[in-house]
Amino acid sequence: MQDHFIPQPTCIRGSRLPAPGERDAIQHDHQRRLEALDRLCAAAAECGVGADPGRDLVVIAEDEVSLLEGAGGEWAALGDAIRAWRAVLPLRRLEDFGFPAGADNPLEEANPRLRRIGGGVEAWAYAAEADGSVYKFYRPNGEDQLIGSAFGFARGEETTLRAEARWGDYRELLEKLVLIQALGGMVTEVVAVTPEGILVAKQVLGEPLPQGEDMSARLPPGLIEIPSRFLRANRDHPRLFFLGPQPYLVADLHARNFVRGSDGGLHVIDLVAAPWPQEGSAGEKLITDWLERVRSDPGASALPGASDDEL
Repeated sequence: MQDHFIPQPTCIRGSRLPAPGERDAIQHDHQRRLEALDRLCAAAAECGVGADPGRDLVVIAEDEVSLLEGAGGEWAALGDAIRAWRAVLPLRRLEDFGFPAGADNPLEEANPRLRRIGGGVEAWAYAAEADGSVYKFYRPNGEDQLIGSAFGFARGEETTLRAEARWGDYRELLEKLVLIQALGGMVTEVVAVTPEGILVAKQVLGEPLPQGEDMSARLPPGLIEIPSRFLRANRDHPRLFFLGPQPYLVADLHARNFVRGSDGGLHVIDLVAAPWPQEGSAGEKLITDWLERVRSDPGASALPGASDDEL
């Protein structure tokens, strides 16, 4: 299938859930995109361009260093990395998605092809008039070149760690989409990035849940409850999740971040996450021991042989 707006294939059409093989292919694309960004950042750092994956690097044009590539070495490697990046995250204009050119804030203008259905600080969501597919436009926050949200960690007073949501970067946003899919969330494709740094994602349409509905007993499988003595977070239902060997803090799992799919199941559509800070807990034997035990036993208590209710 072709996307309604830009000439590239898509697995998403309205509320249709992609087949397992299609879902796996999308997750593979997410992983390739992260690898391409890491390669781009490393190549840029070798040339002194900078390793911060902020807006300038994410939207770099394919021909940005063409005059320098002839020198070979690091500059040739950077040119290759830029082209590999643009292959997995193409540059598109907001006008390609039906927004008017020349407006001060095109996302706020009337769009005959997209109908706004929601959004907040991170992104605005629109439904395609053609089939209802959801397009999310993640907006950077201005001069900081930050986008999306992630957790930052600090030492806690009554707990080992304190986690607070903050603005994220492009890598953290792309990594969040990997986690959503790994948790059986609503399938999400990364479509493009605009010259302004707006990341465009496409998601299967689902039916929203009533606001305020209790999700504590309806969270996706694979999430592990974190003993309160180890962490406090300022988002709903903080949980531990292992993606391969890497543990993540995953939270913000309230009803507005879930929808019911055409299969009748609940699927997460957004969350806040960050890799568990190994440096923040490396000196805490109790928590490092617990992390090792919950890899194989998600129900392991904070102390071996004791119930958390008794602690």
